[in-house]
Amino acid sequence: MTDHTPDRSPRDLVGGAPAATYVLRFDGRELTAQTGQSIAAVLWGAGILAWRTTREGGAPRGAFCGIGSCYDCLVTVNGRPNQRACLVPARPGDTVTTQEGTGRASLAV
Repeated sequence: MTDHTPDRSPRDLVGGAPAATYVLRFDGRELTAQTGQSIAAVLWGAGILAWRTTREGGAPRGAFCGIGSCYDCLVTVNGRPNQRACLVPARPGDTVTTQEGTGRASLAV
């Protein structure tokens, strides 16, 4: 039988320490990120599950596959559209915005 102590976390069990944190902005909102997180992980950690809308119908999308195969998690990062949030590492001071349609103003629906 194992001892269950509610004050212990998985991080305690493996001897991990909290990573350094920094701030990025998502649609004007400040979010805390940890070194090594992808933009999708930062958004998930903040409770944001959708950050793109489809070209036709404006349906919300977020991370689906989590490995960069499906393109559902596209965001605009520092003015560059069509960045896969699950693959792009978050960096201090990043400005991330919801992507609507194609992410290009002249083509967006």
